[in-house]
Amino acid sequence: MPDTMQPAPLPSVYQLRVVVRGVSPLIWRRLLVPADTTIAGLHAVLQTAFGWTGTHLHRFVVHGREYGTAYPGGPSFRDDPRKVRLGDLGLRTTERFTYHKDFTAGWCHDLRVEQVLGAEPGRALPVCTGGRRAGPPEDCGGVQAFLENTQPHHVLAAAIRAAEILGMLLDDEDVPRFGEYRDELAGLLPLLGVDRFDRRTLNRALAAHAATGTRAA
Repeated sequence: MPDTMQPAPLPSVYQLRVVVRGVSPLIWRRLLVPADTTIAGLHAVLQTAFGWTGTHLHRFVVHGREYGTAYPGGPSFRDDPRKVRLGDLGLRTTERFTYHKDFTAGWCHDLRVEQVLGAEPGRALPVCTGGRRAGPPEDCGGVQAFLENTQPHHVLAAAIRAAEILGMLLDDEDVPRFGEYRDELAGLLPLLGVDRFDRRTLNRALAAHAATGTRAA
């Protein structure tokens, strides 16, 4: 008899638009994330999408219920974030939920389900299909401090100072002096790259996470 078994259906894919709340011009990402991604995995995807390191407490709020990874000194959650999957949350197209990180600084991100799609065979996921601007640097003090520090006159001053340092180093035969300016330059770089968004580099990072099992982290 011929084999009548049908192949298992591919998992659904959520197209999410993620916006950093309170920042203008907007900082946002459009992400395609499989429905079988866990809450812990989605946290890792968002950290990667905005260039963060996962060093702060976080939580998701979906339909009034909180989800996240519990750490000593932080909030506790009823559900295991490694077992709850995105597709378990009952999210429909146009619905919204939030992601909060660094509770002291008060960062909040609005996520909207733009579409629920069928998976394409062979397509690597998660993937970023659009976005704008670099994510706010870690420990930059929250929305108001970020907005103040990224005012055009501050960015211009940072560019001038970086040019001055590079000029001094190029004119100085004592190359090891670079160490004297390393920390200062490191502090200037986030300002110089505030409007930079490199989708290809981000997708390489997302692919690397997927290869190590981030989806169900």
